[in-house]
Amino acid sequence: MPWRVMESYDSYETARESFSWDLPDRYNPAVDLLRDQPDPEREALRYCPPANSNTDSSVPPAVERSYSFRELDIRSSKLANGLRELGIEAGDRVGVVIPQKPANPLTHLANWKLGAVSVPLTVLFGQDALQYRLSDSDARAVVVDSAVTKTVTDIKEDCPSLEHVIELGDSSRESSIGFETLIADQPPETEIYDSTPETPSAIMYTSGSTGPPKGVLHSHALWLGRAAAAFNYFDQTLTEGTLWTPADWAWGAALGGTLFAGWHYGATVVGWPRSEFDPAQVFAHLAQQEITHAFMPPTALRLLMDISDPEGTYDLSLQTLAAAGEPLTPEIMDWVDESFDSVSLNEFYGQTELNLCVGNCSRWFDSQAGSMGKPLPGYEIAVLDPETHESCNAETIGEIAVKPADDRIFFTEYWNNPQATAEKQTAGGWYLTGDLAKQDDDGYLWFLSRKDDIILTKGYRVGPTEIERTILSHPRVEQVGVIGVPDDTVGEEIHAYIVLTGKEVIAHDEIRDEIRELVRERLAQYEYPAAIHIVDSLPQTSTGKIQRNELRNRWESDN
Repeated sequence: MPWRVMESYDSYETARESFSWDLPDRYNPAVDLLRDQPDPEREALRYCPPANSNTDSSVPPAVERSYSFRELDIRSSKLANGLRELGIEAGDRVGVVIPQKPANPLTHLANWKLGAVSVPLTVLFGQDALQYRLSDSDARAVVVDSAVTKTVTDIKEDCPSLEHVIELGDSSRESSIGFETLIADQPPETEIYDSTPETPSAIMYTSGSTGPPKGVLHSHALWLGRAAAAFNYFDQTLTEGTLWTPADWAWGAALGGTLFAGWHYGATVVGWPRSEFDPAQVFAHLAQQEITHAFMPPTALRLLMDISDPEGTYDLSLQTLAAAGEPLTPEIMDWVDESFDSVSLNEFYGQTELNLCVGNCSRWFDSQAGSMGKPLPGYEIAVLDPETHESCNAETIGEIAVKPADDRIFFTEYWNNPQATAEKQTAGGWYLTGDLAKQDDDGYLWFLSRKDDIILTKGYRVGPTEIERTILSHPRVEQVGVIGVPDDTVGEEIHAYIVLTGKEVIAHDEIRDEIRELVRERLAQYEYPAAIHIVDSLPQTSTGKIQRNELRNRWESDN
């Protein structure tokens, strides 16, 4: 029986008391995910290509190719041999700018077989974003989707360490190497780097929602931390599951908490790159591929709510929905409860630096609407005074701090930024999240906001998340971002930027009045927005988080 980082526990209390990070002395994720499978011929990856422009959006694409764990092992070994011929060595950084295509995990696996460090990046990044990250990480090579090849080759001169651009397919460009050409004549076996849980594995960049993105260096133990968390928020049923997420595989929760977590437990993962999120097509895809476990960010769940009676319309195999990135609203939880007979909805919380450490796990305890859940096994969670770092009393707002039983599952350092690394941890060994919350007497945590996003108005400290959650309960609101702007009288005024659902013309003043009244009724008089801006779109990070700092910049430029 292969080694697994997390086993089943009947109760939350037993899991908290019994679980320990018993990591092996030698560990390479490529061996764990591919060669330690009890059945290497089992289907590991099912690839569904994007539909073409002439295809009915409600019809999901057919499967183009299925890969067993053995086939992935062979192809990643051939790629590792090709990269080695290019001069890639242990410790070198290799960028990965590929959507949900097989070459994405193949490149990571090949890197780890060499001892190289992966730099996951999204195809949604523009020229400046890619140049910053490839240059900052000193990447020597980058494997790219053909859609971004020109962008990367255009910035190559501005990335001093970048020597090789490898493009998917059989490239004939002088500026890039064809992926298939690189691996075509390589042997199917390769010498695997002898690594440990402490060996550098990936540099993952923060979303930049509160400042310039920072490179977060992780060791191989990262993937074990993500796998342990996923086992719990997917209700301890991953070993027989089929997983899919609409989230980009550059995002840690999708790459580590869905794709690699699924493979750690021997599950099948479906890849399906898309440019748009069509609810009808997504439900048809879930049904056709018999998806049992899906990681769906709350924004995606809100879009799925447009489909009435999904279980009556589609032959679904869904067992568990997991969500992260922003708090779940009560409306989403009610919709899942009312629309599905036996589908659980679990929320989880983590950071690029600190793994996935809090969650709602329906197998263990009831979810509370608006709560982040409870600490997952293997972590201590505290709410600390932001200034003194002393523990706060129950129901008192403070900064979320995390302490793992094994530091290796957390980040190693901020790349080339020792000051930021030192500021992340207290003298008592707590890792600071920069997120404000409170914890009740039952152990549930309740998110308030980022420390940088707190609004000081009329003598009160107001977190934007609670206001956003309330505004999102209005049936005509699809997205919202709340910020504070300077005001001589009240300190800061509360401004809300909203995107409406539907395209029909509606009275904006009426919507504004309804939203203000909704906030007054549900929250407090001082929390209602002084101004409501109705816009076509909101600035978001590549992981779908609203960039409140960009909203503040927008307000400043308009005023």
